[in-house]
Amino acid sequence: MTHYMTGFGNHFATEAVPGALPIGRNSPQRPAFGLYAEQLSGTAFTAPRHENRRSWFYRLWPSAAHPAFTRYNGAPLFATAPSDAPLAPNRLRWGPLDSVDADWLDSLTTMMVAGDGPRAQTGVGMHLYRCAKDMVDRAFVSADGELLILPEQGALTLLTELGRIDVKPGEIALIPRGVRFRVTLPDGPARGYVAENFGAPFRLPDLGPIGANGLANPRDFETPVAWYEDVEGDYQLVQKFLGTLWQTDLGRSPLDVVAWHGNYAPWKYDLATFNTIGSISFDHPDPSIFTVLTSPSDMPGTANVDFVIFPPRWLVAEDTFRPPWFHRNTMSECMGLLQGAYDAKVGGFVPGALSLHNQMSGHGPDVASWQGASAVDLAPHKLNDTMAFMIESRWVFRPTDFALETGALDADYDAAWGGFPKAILP
Repeated sequence: MTHYMTGFGNHFATEAVPGALPIGRNSPQRPAFGLYAEQLSGTAFTAPRHENRRSWFYRLWPSAAHPAFTRYNGAPLFATAPSDAPLAPNRLRWGPLDSVDADWLDSLTTMMVAGDGPRAQTGVGMHLYRCAKDMVDRAFVSADGELLILPEQGALTLLTELGRIDVKPGEIALIPRGVRFRVTLPDGPARGYVAENFGAPFRLPDLGPIGANGLANPRDFETPVAWYEDVEGDYQLVQKFLGTLWQTDLGRSPLDVVAWHGNYAPWKYDLATFNTIGSISFDHPDPSIFTVLTSPSDMPGTANVDFVIFPPRWLVAEDTFRPPWFHRNTMSECMGLLQGAYDAKVGGFVPGALSLHNQMSGHGPDVASWQGASAVDLAPHKLNDTMAFMIESRWVFRPTDFALETGALDADYDAAWGGFPKAILP
């Protein structure tokens, strides 16, 4: 059974072997059992205390002990740059991608990138995975950004330097920038989404007038206890660095942290524990009330990346068009569907699909959803069997060549907004 510690951004202390964790100091002259003390910093040393993120590891081998990296030739559709072609302001949508006979890493497929990426440490990359094999005798690490993993089909086991995480559809997990891990498939083939945040680490949004409680509560985030593997032999480490994949042969597993303490660690979160806030009078509030996590930018109130969900919820607003309204937005919106149906689209948007509405592109409900919501007799209504999400950014999303050429691209997406009748004036 996998064990966890609870709380978002807490300072944790955990050891897989009693006595491995030093007390009262971070780097003793002789750590217990001959372990190596090592700090992993997720922010600058001088970041303000409330934003500073770092953890101390006590491991079997120093992570610095490895040969030079060389180019990695796997994962052919991962870490690809956006297309160089001029980007039209069109709405785009993709159906689910077919599974491939590959592990999680080699199945990763980059669909779009917003912002200037890892070189400028801004924006977000949106990837899909569709894997059928365990990662065996190799691990992966992104030096470019933290990885928000959203399973849609099949569970994943994330074996990380700081512990083991079991994550299934309906849950999400985050691997911080610089943390090494590998992925196994306890239930067979798996499919889902990965958002790679190149900017400031995700944090919980301020609640403002909502008050002290609501949305994603800190206590519901789960961080693993210390776990390690002592494995020597053929073992490959693949690292993403400045948008390119590199490999080195370690000769051992890098998942050898016997004890650790700090506040820079992976976690998982059950989306069912999100305390949804909504209107109990009239009108449809802004979708910002569904924000689970935010990565701020240098412009106050305007996110580098927001992670937003649209979960099961009651709709009770009176004299109100209840689905999302028509709008154009200075933020760019990438949406996916984890379960069920989305209330602004009657067809075409299925679990595993992806859509893109870049900044100032008009979008909203399709004609069938508009007709139904405009004519229905309003009564309290529970939306069940649904879980859509949105990765929203102040930066424009630029699709990759693969995304623009794949047969999964919906060539008729604009037809969703065809057939609306003209308003009749007196």
